Amino acid sequence: MAVIRKKGNKEVPPISTASLPDVIFMILFFFMTTTSMKETELRVHFQLPEATEVQKLEKKNLVSYIYIGQPTAQLQAKFGTAPRIQLNDTYRTPEDILDFVASERDNLSEADRSSMSVCIKADKYTRMGIITDVKQELRKANALKVTYAASKSLGYY
Repeated sequence: MAVIRKKGNKEVPPISTASLPDVIFMILFFFMTTTSMKETELRVHFQLPEATEVQKLEKKNLVSYIYIGQPTAQLQAKFGTAPRIQLNDTYRTPEDILDFVASERDNLSEADRSSMSVCIKADKYTRMGIITDVKQELRKANALKVTYAASKSLGYY
């Protein structure tokens, strides 16, 4: 009968790290392609109104956002608590919307300019007068595709 003998001083072979850089670069590439960068810093606080029927936007790169609400807590000492209009990263007046829409259109390709829309993200407690002023300026800028951001509610009250 054969006897199996163990060799006394056998070590575990080292782990090969040759493929480790490939794995790291694959993970890095995955996160670079799936992550989107935050475009604007919110300077206004808003709580979206609730709606019973909402639709998701298909092409978000064709949407320009107008934020309306009270300044954030850090900025209230400087700007007060009155609702403000934020275009990109700065507070603006309704008269600046014409230039904002023109610059946003210039950033798009010629084919996509007709598909551009403007989304108004306003606080649910904002007075309608400010929103009406914004809508009037959007009409002057010929930005007629306007959407309103809302959160989905569960039903009627």
